Amino acid sequence: MTRPDVVVHSGGDLLAAAAAARLLTKLVDAQAARGSASLVLTGGRTGNAVMEHVRDSPARDAVDWSRVDFYWGDERFLPAGHPDRNETQARAALLDHIPLDPARVHVMEPSDGRFGDDPDAAAADYARLLGSPVPAFDVLLLGVGEEGHTASIFPDSPAVHETSRTVVAVRDCPKPPPTRVSLTLPAIRYADEVWLMTTGEAKADPVARALAGATEVEIPAAGARGTHRTLWLLDSAAAAKIS
Repeated sequence: MTRPDVVVHSGGDLLAAAAAARLLTKLVDAQAARGSASLVLTGGRTGNAVMEHVRDSPARDAVDWSRVDFYWGDERFLPAGHPDRNETQARAALLDHIPLDPARVHVMEPSDGRFGDDPDAAAADYARLLGSPVPAFDVLLLGVGEEGHTASIFPDSPAVHETSRTVVAVRDCPKPPPTRVSLTLPAIRYADEVWLMTTGEAKADPVARALAGATEVEIPAAGARGTHRTLWLLDSAAAAKIS
């Protein structure tokens, strides 16, 4: 696994714009090398801002979006179309605006989907979709929470202790909604590049602890690493406590 690189931007909007430009380049390069690309999306304010900047970029159509596989790192276990679902937000920010292949958009089942209100079945289904081993995603995007969670893996939770399953149901989350489906750290670590993006003063402590060597049980974001690159994209407030 890789040691992290850290890039600090002066503000959140500049971070999102720079990350979007970086992402477009990475996807173009992946398609040039192999003909296709794979991207794992994240939710939250920063993740959605990056997608909006991709949507509005003059370079957007340098990517052949019909040859990109889209996945999610986690999902709020809510009915299809619910405004708080990461899928719903990603479609509004980017996916509804590009000529993608619907068969290559791999969503996590909603709470009113094929498995009903059973997050364990939804998680098992997504694990089957990913297969074994998990794809070597070109880029896996993540956020970082105020207590150091990433995807829906919270400190000292069952999910952070998972070592064999690649996707799990997450219950009793300290942030609403309480039930989610999430990739695990072992699955995340199959990605070629993992980008952790976060902004704001409230994130400064978990960011500094993660980069100073905290365990993944304490700060789950510390355990999110790519096989070839781990990139922390921060604004100056989130980077304020890095020594």
